[in-house]
Amino acid sequence: MDQTQQLKERYKKLAIAIILMVRKLPVKQEFKILGAQLIRSATSPGANYRAACRAKSAKDFLNKIKIVEEELDETLYWLEIIAELHPEAKTDLKPLWKETNELLAIVVATLKKLRTNE
Repeated sequence: MDQTQQLKERYKKLAIAIILMVRKLPVKQEFKILGAQLIRSATSPGANYRAACRAKSAKDFLNKIKIVEEELDETLYWLEIIAELHPEAKTDLKPLWKETNELLAIVVATLKKLRTNE
């Protein structure tokens, strides 16, 4: 499997893992809202990465990868908020946090390389 396919798979697995974790959150209004926000931001990077892989130009690819970066950062934000409000979830959140940070590091490195090549 090439790197592009591996990344597509990682994005999809992260999104699914986050959806499954959100299902475990307490049934309170604030967690419903936070969970919905987290699911939106966590599913977006995979969809946008797939779109970037089909970009029509280098500029189009760069713009789509920037969206992936923003959505991964937002995902980290919602994970932080949930961890603060529901400390019992920290064990479930740790691997999600780690994978999101790893994917974000890959995107940031890609963006640096693209900017260097411009």
